[in-house]
Amino acid sequence: MKLIKQKLRMVVIAVSLLLASLIVYGTWSLGVSGNRWFSSSVNTSLRKVREDVIPGNIYDRNNIQLAGSNLQGKRLYHQDALTRRAMVHALGMYDGTVKNGVETFMSYLLYAYDASYLSRLNAALTGNRLKGYALRLSLSSGLMRHIAEHFPQGKSGAVVVMNYRTGELLALNSFPNFDPLSPQGVMSDPDKPYINNATQWRSAPGSTFKVITMAAALQHLPGVSERVFSCTGAYQVVDIQVVDAGHIAHGELTLDKALSVSCNITFAKLALELGDEKLRQTAQAFGLDDHFLFSDLVVENSAYPANNRVAKEVAWTGPGQSALAMTPLHMCLVASSIANDGVMMEPKILLQAVGKNREGKAQIVPAIYRTPLSGTDAGIIKQAMRQAVRSGTATRAAVSGLNVCGKTGSAQIDGQELTNAWFIGFLDEPTLPYAVCVVVSDAGEGSRQAAPLAARIFEYIRNNP
Repeated sequence: MKLIKQKLRMVVIAVSLLLASLIVYGTWSLGVSGNRWFSSSVNTSLRKVREDVIPGNIYDRNNIQLAGSNLQGKRLYHQDALTRRAMVHALGMYDGTVKNGVETFMSYLLYAYDASYLSRLNAALTGNRLKGYALRLSLSSGLMRHIAEHFPQGKSGAVVVMNYRTGELLALNSFPNFDPLSPQGVMSDPDKPYINNATQWRSAPGSTFKVITMAAALQHLPGVSERVFSCTGAYQVVDIQVVDAGHIAHGELTLDKALSVSCNITFAKLALELGDEKLRQTAQAFGLDDHFLFSDLVVENSAYPANNRVAKEVAWTGPGQSALAMTPLHMCLVASSIANDGVMMEPKILLQAVGKNREGKAQIVPAIYRTPLSGTDAGIIKQAMRQAVRSGTATRAAVSGLNVCGKTGSAQIDGQELTNAWFIGFLDEPTLPYAVCVVVSDAGEGSRQAAPLAARIFEYIRNNP
């Protein structure tokens, strides 16, 4: 009998621990993923709430109204067609044509899901529909319109602009775009304009990844910043050759010079010297292979190559090729961490949510996502990126009177005729703490296609603080 009681006690303790674990996990999951569950298309309660509540208005950072509603709850958008097109992916659409935008991901606020039972009952009895919370976003509709106006016509791609000190996103453009007032044929368009390329499209980032390889070298190879490397224009790795554009031979060069002129051979050598594991460790410190669970938006996970890690693949990973897969938003985070002395901030899009009586419901709280590198190493990479804009591959990103730091890149996906043009960079200015990532698909060199658009963005920011 005594033995039975002991066993029962053990069972009770085990079950209690299991229940406690489930409660803790459930609470954690609700805090981290609650809005993801709530905005899911299978949430039937959300569909019911939408029938009874007029969605709240949406404003940009300058209080320009981007979306409103009539008394029947039908969405009304900004009167300017180009602004509507520029904002469509960031805002999303009520019917889910564009998924994971503000309209769906923040629907728990827009439809005041926390409204009390009494207020819902009163609305039902009086026939007055409830009104959701009004949202003020960090996005600048003027900047996003400016980007849409100057993005190369007929090209796909994305542009992300972020305050690297607070994480506030000022621009989240995706191309091709469309007018939310005329969505006919969007879902059947082979160019997939319903996809948010800033957060969902992944590709090898080309030479922009060299900043991560450089961070790995600074961390793991003592004295690497004082070494001199040799570039002859071609570097044999087993049965392939690593080459630079036009088979240019850079001769002898230092690490910072190698970044500024984008020497593939130097960074291939560094990758092989580091070895795949150390390069992977640094890449993961920057967020690759992480499961992004940001509070304000959904972002596809980036990946460091896991298979076929033979010498030639490792060599090409150093310059940003191989099977790397990163989103434009993530590469903007990488640039931001270098600008912000090694600290990567979590991207934010919601500045404030308020009710009809101006009561506050939510407020932006800047949060550190991770610290992938030291402030010293970030400073070394920053200076090399500054040199790239002054006299290297990123000179077309220069803006008179501004300290611009940048890195260009070109990467090709199987089946493409031209490379995807990349640029990451930032303003090293105390009053203008902004980073940018520009990607133009099938466009050729990043120095010719992406960098000039970045310059236009920096100019706009300076002139419209």
